[in-house]
Amino acid sequence: MHKNRLGELLVLNGSLSPAELQKALIVSKSTGKPLGRVLSDERIVNGSVIRRTLIEQFMLRSVMTSMTLFFSFAGIAGGAKTARAASIKDVPARVAFQQASAYAPMGQYPKLFGSTEKQSSSLTAFTKWTGMFERFDAALNTAGGQQQMTAFKAQLEFLRGLPVNKMVAGVNDIVNRVPYINDSQIYGQSDYWATPMEFLKNGGDCEDFAITKYVALRALGIPEERMRILILQDMQKNVPHAVLVVYTDNGAVLLDNQIKTVTNVERVSWYKPIFSINRDSWWLHTKPKGNVTVVASASR
Repeated sequence: MHKNRLGELLVLNGSLSPAELQKALIVSKSTGKPLGRVLSDERIVNGSVIRRTLIEQFMLRSVMTSMTLFFSFAGIAGGAKTARAASIKDVPARVAFQQASAYAPMGQYPKLFGSTEKQSSSLTAFTKWTGMFERFDAALNTAGGQQQMTAFKAQLEFLRGLPVNKMVAGVNDIVNRVPYINDSQIYGQSDYWATPMEFLKNGGDCEDFAITKYVALRALGIPEERMRILILQDMQKNVPHAVLVVYTDNGAVLLDNQIKTVTNVERVSWYKPIFSINRDSWWLHTKPKGNVTVVASASR
């Protein structure tokens, strides 16, 4: 059996997110502890779930290779009906200054870091992403949530109607002023996807910066199809990371809490993409020449 089969099965059954798997694999490698022990000790996955999955792993044995497992996941994702993209309410539209119809559709999307992309419109496994939208929508129905978003939009007001590059730079600068704080310090969880209101109140980590930038740019009229949250591996720090990608008429750019200025994707060489997602679809990023990377989701 491949060493990462347990992690892959936990991702497939929705018990583990790809970011959590990446972190746990790094800890396992550095400490020499088995992956299951790391997941249990860090309280990322319940022990009974790990035991049940280990039994499933034993029964599967070598019948399925990692490639087969990947395509099984792709088949499940493609056939799921309960969490299609259309089922996710367009919550960012509730806070928009203007409609996004002024922007021409993208004719072609540049490859991110030279990767090959496999697209699916099934968001079944991405419960952290879909759950964030549900909490965001609920918060907008409260007086406190409305006040927070009104105050945030006041900060964005001066960017309305500016060229895309100036809007993107302005949003990146505003959001990057929020303090970086680990999820475990705020929520007692290793990987929590915060709503913009939660992030603006408490601070947050990399995916929270990316989500709030995405909502801000949606409010300013940038259309959904021109943006993705990108989960990647920082090859210099050897840790998972998240950024916002915006597809401009001059190429794809990164809005990154680790980089002060907006940067063209082509100028960054130390990131390895894992998956990207927006409200419509998600994309698995693989190495050129058919080498498959880790299967990724944003599940609990």
